[in-house]
Amino acid sequence: MPLSPIQLSPHTRLPHSPSPRQALVALLLIATFASLTGCGEKAATPGAGGGGKRGGGAAPVYIGQAETKIVPLVIEAIGAVEPIRTTTIRSQVTGTLVKIAIKEGQTVKEGDLLFEIDPRPFENALRAAEADLQKAKVQLETARTQVARYRSLTTDQMVSKEQFEKISDSARSLESEVQSDESRLATAKLQLEYCSIRAPLSGRTGNIPVHEGDLVRVNEAGGLLVTIHQVSPIYVTFGVPQQYFGALVRYRETGTLKVSVIPPGTDEMPEDGELTFMDNTVDSSTGTLKLKGSFPNIAQRLWPGQFATVTVTLATPQAITVASSALQTSQAGQYVYVVKADKTAELRPVVVERLSGADAVITKGIVAGETIVVDGQLRVIPGKPVDVKERPQPGAPSRAGKTSDGKSKKKDQEKKAP
Repeated sequence: MPLSPIQLSPHTRLPHSPSPRQALVALLLIATFASLTGCGEKAATPGAGGGGKRGGGAAPVYIGQAETKIVPLVIEAIGAVEPIRTTTIRSQVTGTLVKIAIKEGQTVKEGDLLFEIDPRPFENALRAAEADLQKAKVQLETARTQVARYRSLTTDQMVSKEQFEKISDSARSLESEVQSDESRLATAKLQLEYCSIRAPLSGRTGNIPVHEGDLVRVNEAGGLLVTIHQVSPIYVTFGVPQQYFGALVRYRETGTLKVSVIPPGTDEMPEDGELTFMDNTVDSSTGTLKLKGSFPNIAQRLWPGQFATVTVTLATPQAITVASSALQTSQAGQYVYVVKADKTAELRPVVVERLSGADAVITKGIVAGETIVVDGQLRVIPGKPVDVKERPQPGAPSRAGKTSDGKSKKKDQEKKAP
């Protein structure tokens, strides 16, 4: 049956297509509604994907123990090694150097012969001084004999008093001459002794700038023969900030303070000594107090001019310590996480006295023996359970069949396969 044509009245309106702007607004409204609906559905599904919200499972952590141990109270500084005694050897007489009895860098003892100057001119001067003294003594003996004889004659009034006084004055003059000749003789002996130059202290010799046959002079500019440094024992000089002055005085009154020094090099074994000097003033330009430690230095590991790390031990008290990595900081102060018996974490505020290496000294907040979280605090929630992990040993297998160095066992086996 054929369809009849549609009859349109003058008042009938045909549906018209929307404008592009209206279509865009409609699409935006649909997209916004869909996103809000999706977010609501996701939020309404707890624990989606096996870990939908933080703290849904036990936080993996590494733990340590709060321990009571001796933690030395120390002051650290950088010091310079200095000899306790040093001497510069110069000649005290002018003459020809005929012998050098030492070598450069040699260890010498007090009294050892170092240099010898030609003694012949001084031996001649000594003999002349002895002769002059002997002559003066003979003259004095004659004058004393005359004084004794003339005294008796004066008593008998056979010689005038003026003549007797003249003879007495001559005898006194000869006594002064004898004393002068004795002094010249002593000087000649001393000059002869100066020809043999000996070590005034035990130590190590330095560079020798002279040679046998050189003419050395007294008080000559640059007339240095050798320098000797005492190296056993030896000083280490260092400075500490002035705020440590009170503690140094307080602990020094209780006994001698121990000082250890680690010299530069691969050998990190310290040298032990004691604090022997504290300066009487603080350096106003640097605000530091100068100190010195004395060290036996038997092995001569400390050498003049070296720089070394110095540690002054003020006391060795016992204290409660935890690993410094366990400390956390908030606006209220420092705290640690304590693992309780039920394997839950407790936030515990603590008071830290000081840090000592990898340890933190705690004065309040925990007791010895408590279990502390030392790593993994980022995922810990107070009151929630924790999963205690064991730290893998070097080279031990860990997650996914990997060793602690991050290499896969399978890859290692493939490399080893022929």
